[in-house]
Amino acid sequence: MGDPSPFGKWAARVTREDVGEVTTSLQRPVTGTGRNGPVRHVDSFEIQLPTTPPPNGVPRSAWAKVSRRVSRWHRPYTLILLVLDFAAAALASWVSIELFEKATAGFGDPRLFHTVTYLLLPLGWLLALWGNRAYDRRYLGIGTEEFKRVVRASVVVAASVSFIAFATVTKPSRLSVATALITALVFILILRLLARSVLHTMRRRSGHAAHRMVLVGTLPEALEVYTAVTRSPAAGLIPVAIHLTDGYAAARGIDTPVPIYAGRDVLSLVREVAGDTIAVCGSASWEPGELRRLAWQLEGSGIDLVVAPQLTDIAGPRVHIRPIEGLPLLHVEEPTLSGPALLAKNLLDRVAAGLGLLMLSPLFIAIALAIRISDPGPVFFRQPRVGHEGRTFRVWKFRTMYVDAEDRLAGLVDQNETDGMLFKIKEDPRVFPVGRFLRASSLDELPQLINVLKGEMSLVGPRPLPADDGDFLGDVRRRLLVRPGMTGLWQVSGRSDLSWDEAVRLDLYYVDNWSLAYDLSILWRTIGVVLARKGAY
Repeated sequence: MGDPSPFGKWAARVTREDVGEVTTSLQRPVTGTGRNGPVRHVDSFEIQLPTTPPPNGVPRSAWAKVSRRVSRWHRPYTLILLVLDFAAAALASWVSIELFEKATAGFGDPRLFHTVTYLLLPLGWLLALWGNRAYDRRYLGIGTEEFKRVVRASVVVAASVSFIAFATVTKPSRLSVATALITALVFILILRLLARSVLHTMRRRSGHAAHRMVLVGTLPEALEVYTAVTRSPAAGLIPVAIHLTDGYAAARGIDTPVPIYAGRDVLSLVREVAGDTIAVCGSASWEPGELRRLAWQLEGSGIDLVVAPQLTDIAGPRVHIRPIEGLPLLHVEEPTLSGPALLAKNLLDRVAAGLGLLMLSPLFIAIALAIRISDPGPVFFRQPRVGHEGRTFRVWKFRTMYVDAEDRLAGLVDQNETDGMLFKIKEDPRVFPVGRFLRASSLDELPQLINVLKGEMSLVGPRPLPADDGDFLGDVRRRLLVRPGMTGLWQVSGRSDLSWDEAVRLDLYYVDNWSLAYDLSILWRTIGVVLARKGAY
């Protein structure tokens, strides 16, 4: 009688495809060294026929022992967050008491007052945060969902305090209560941001506090997911193996960054490589029902199961699950390229640009004098660029090159250090000393506030590219659906150190997923990038 598991079918398919090379043991692929680290070259291989997996599902009992998850990094991290949140709420109460003398109004007994402010109110914060799943391990360390849930918890705390004060006929100082609640929210967000920074540092430097993933699917799908999850080490997802669902023949002669397997029981493989997460990539060439059976098999194992659909560079807010008769359908909304949010973005751009030009006018004068002293000639450099919907405009920048820079360009083409539609040289001889400082500090970009005020550019968006570099063909044309920006996702992710393909990918991601909150986060990240002078030359 054959193997009843879904993986027995895979093994049979692999055996038929590679009948001349199948044995009953598994030989690890040969390890070598590649440009991006160790690679495994698949030429010869042996396949171990899978053993019979445990029955699908686990016994259901109210008294059954709940299995512990294989990945446990979140437990000490959650405990730290509990301590920090309690301390933040207690500190906020102390700040409110110190600022307002009437904070104790409504409480006759001082001991009762201190019990409420330093114990019960912080505990109330913890309960509200827990109820809003602000300690859920799926939201810790990545994305903005953790902070959104903290904000929701603050609303619950404010409503609860108001109800309790009304029900007990207590009349505390409204200003002191409001100060305590707002201060507690700010302190909690700051401490959680600091804790996340420490977590990201640990993940980048040592690989600790991360999830070890086994990717299951066809080789192209698995490699695409591998590239996506390893692009951000701070996310804490480390692929350690690939299980091919279409057999070794698909990987013959291909270098892979992690070992690959086929015809194995996935659960046994995950335990062998010390994994804690199974990532099903794309369709995985599965028959209907196999994914559900895998989920049953993992019940009680402590191993997480995630599904990576064939949707790349689509932000979470655009993806919704619509279950229909037990079938979870992914509904992908269109990018928001119009409406009230866009109107608010345009208003913010104009107001910020106008105020910025007024406040920075003394700095503009000082920079203009430095440029004229360094190299006599015009202060500003204006070049045609392609803007919104393909319209051409002239961008404003402080001049950083000698006046004969364009004439000297032909002799430097062979020294270009970037690809695509860009021309960059780290030690460009056409840049004069003051101009080199202006580029490194990004001060040469400040005159683009004029373009923002005129509506030709935005504060945040894809960088405007020169108009003489040919047509924007293929996917690159989507950059023109929004106004170009002074800063953008490209700039805060590496600037000139990125390849052209990576820069285009980031710009397209921004176009498809922009929001006002996303713009504000990019502006905040721009400050750190500018101060660190990353990728500016």
